Amino acid sequence: MRELISKDLKVTIVPHNFKNANKGVITEVAPDYFMLELDYEPEGILRSNYCEFYTQTQYGMLYFNSYAKEINGKTLKIASPAKHKFLQRRQYTRIKYILDLDLFEGDRALKITTLDISAGGMKFKTNENINIESKYQITLPLSEEQNISCTFSPIRIEKNTEGYTISGKFEFNSNHDKMIIIQYCAKRDIEIKNK
Repeated sequence: MRELISKDLKVTIVPHNFKNANKGVITEVAPDYFMLELDYEPEGILRSNYCEFYTQTQYGMLYFNSYAKEINGKTLKIASPAKHKFLQRRQYTRIKYILDLDLFEGDRALKITTLDISAGGMKFKTNENINIESKYQITLPLSEEQNISCTFSPIRIEKNTEGYTISGKFEFNSNHDKMIIIQYCAKRDIEIKNK
């Protein structure tokens, strides 16, 4: 694990409450801890309470759980995690996500069936005519209580016998919404692999 965590690595820390997600940079690495300098005050991050950590390494997206041994303002001393896992080699974890949804171009609603999503974007199929130059609005239901609305920009359109398969990227209204999708996909990926 020590060879994966290095100085100047950017890390996202997500406590139990999503809303208090924060980002920071590793400033020091020791055998049993590393120092993390946060971008914002550590609201909702408590000493000895486990949080989720995500960082992009040369081997892929690294995920682990750990806790703050000490909190001094925006500087946290984080216990070295006992274990870790790579979510995948892509920048963001991609999961199967099959739902019938509406994609909006202004007032025009297009019927789509999503195939997969990640914090980077999604793939879906449709019989509708999609303009690759347009931007679309979509609301993604993640649970009974939680929906995320964002902008979708098509990147690739493939015509097939059943209509079109479209891949594209998301633009989020806030980093908070993006973090929710990252965590949702990571958790679903782990649940699917553990079935």
